[in-house]
Amino acid sequence: MGEGPKRPATYEDLVALPENMVGQIIDGELIAMPRPASPHAKASSSLQGELYGPFQRGRGGPGGWWLLVEPELHFGQDVLVPDLAGWRRVRMPEVPNAPYFTLAPDWVCEVLSPSTASLDRVKKKRIYAREGVRHVWLVDPKARTLEVFRLEGGRWVELGTYTGDERVRAEPFEALELELGILWLLESTPKTP
Repeated sequence: MGEGPKRPATYEDLVALPENMVGQIIDGELIAMPRPASPHAKASSSLQGELYGPFQRGRGGPGGWWLLVEPELHFGQDVLVPDLAGWRRVRMPEVPNAPYFTLAPDWVCEVLSPSTASLDRVKKKRIYAREGVRHVWLVDPKARTLEVFRLEGGRWVELGTYTGDERVRAEPFEALELELGILWLLESTPKTP
């Protein structure tokens, strides 16, 4: 006998996940994944480190941003957790003391993993467009690429794809020349005795 229709996931389902899991609700479906592996973590933490001083602190850059790691975003029934997100302070003067955000960020960055790439590229990008997020970056540590998108007229326009060790000035953080090579794990060769 077939099962009946699945019930939409609830926030309680998300909260009940084990601590080692990252959960999201997309199109009514609970999506749970283990914490990311080292290439993903290296790319995400390195990028956040590069952007924090110039854009959040205003050190060597224009400031004017709040940059957060893995914020929980509530957009209607969808609950998303991008790897990084940024809000211009003119839109969000202070970071609220809250467990999640309902104000869409101005920029999000998704670091792609083999298990999440299609979700990030399709469903999450569609939701970000619907909610008016102005820029999306997709970072692929395996392919060593950065893809930069801007929302125009409700559609994503690709502004560029950069790779390897390129130096990049990418919207909305074009005031900084980003060295892509710092995002990637070094290829190590086994040491011979």
